Amino acid sequence: MLRREARPGNARWRLAGEVSRALSGVRLEEGGAEERVVRLSVPVGEVDPLLWLAAQRPGCRMYWSARGGGFEVAAAGEADVLAGGPGEYPAALRKRQGLLLAGDGGTRYYGGARFDAARESDSGWAPFGAYRFVLPRFELRVREEMRELACNLVLPRDVGRQDEILAWLEALPFPSEEVGPSAFPAPLRRLDTPRLSGWRSGVGRALGAFREGRMGKVVLARRVDFDFEGPLDAPALARALRDVTPGCFHFYLEPEEGVAFLGASPERLYRREGRSVTSEAVAGTRPRGGSEADDRALGGELLGSEKDREEHAYVLRSIREELGSLCESLRVDGDVSEMRLATRRHLVARLRGILHPGVTDADLLEALHPTPAVGGYPREAALAEIRSSEPFDRGWYAGPVGWIGAGGAEFAVGIRSGLVRGSRLALFSGAGIVRGSDPEEEWAEIEQKISDFAGILGLEGRDASG
Repeated sequence: MLRREARPGNARWRLAGEVSRALSGVRLEEGGAEERVVRLSVPVGEVDPLLWLAAQRPGCRMYWSARGGGFEVAAAGEADVLAGGPGEYPAALRKRQGLLLAGDGGTRYYGGARFDAARESDSGWAPFGAYRFVLPRFELRVREEMRELACNLVLPRDVGRQDEILAWLEALPFPSEEVGPSAFPAPLRRLDTPRLSGWRSGVGRALGAFREGRMGKVVLARRVDFDFEGPLDAPALARALRDVTPGCFHFYLEPEEGVAFLGASPERLYRREGRSVTSEAVAGTRPRGGSEADDRALGGELLGSEKDREEHAYVLRSIREELGSLCESLRVDGDVSEMRLATRRHLVARLRGILHPGVTDADLLEALHPTPAVGGYPREAALAEIRSSEPFDRGWYAGPVGWIGAGGAEFAVGIRSGLVRGSRLALFSGAGIVRGSDPEEEWAEIEQKISDFAGILGLEGRDASG
């Protein structure tokens, strides 16, 4: 059982007092002041951030946890939003640099962007826009053993919203105890886009492009839609996914009620701390073995695979080229090795660098996304192939997802992810296609990649290859 939160009413009361004082103080200042962010926080007792998230009012809720633990945040409401259409990103981040980085070192905007801003969005992804970054109104943060409840204010803009903010704060619910496993509605039907015949055709076109020298690698994706008997509890699904996928970045973005994008990604796009930056090249996939001997054999197979090594080499080459142009110095840490997760493994190489003065997160996002791990190589040729081959909109799948703060930023690649809309779940996953790729093997790899969601929801064995 989760211990009861230590007097949440007191935490709310203390934070409400801080908010009142901050907003009242602005009334004494002269008008016309530039906007700034003020972050106020108080300690709270033990509470699971995803349980807290589920208890908040629907609409504009989010969650993020760092890979390997150490930091979790659940948030509700909007103190500020930076969102817009494809022609504005990432230039809009540069224009708002002042407010994005205002406040103390703890101020963070959370969000992300589409995989391909140039491709027309379908209606299912419309609430997310081409990009969307939110400074939450309220945050529950967990860092190691410290827990805090915070309220973000944008001053002087929020002076006129004092009553609204305080009423919301004083009504914030705190779940008092652990809950049992969630019961999800029964699945009714599955639809694969493309089906196996269309997948074979897409892989065949890519292999033809390799023979003609137009590309070295392309990542082709599939969308699998499941309909259920009733609406899915998206926060409960995020919590179940977190529990079965240790060692991943976990994210949940809910721009409006009934719509959520969530996932468990093993892949970091980059992390910035001041001018220090880290990134990683990830490619190739094998499952974990059922025994120690099987696991060693599968690891050796991946490390010795010429096809997977070639796929990984494209990713590493591209990241070195793109990140190197922004850095004073850049190095690869060691040799290509294994990234071992609970149910699968990948090839990985890690890079570390020192950025040139003045390089922004907008510059990093523009340079690094999409890496050949989710797009291909060369980038523009691979994107053209994806646009012509994939009969669906990836939306935010495989796009950058993470946070930007005053002193740093971190983004994961939004893979191993799904889009919840009412009683429908769309799962997305892809496979890197290079010379020698086999369509059936790549199809099976994608089935394995969506197995985390499938196991939670009782979807095993519902392959509609056709």
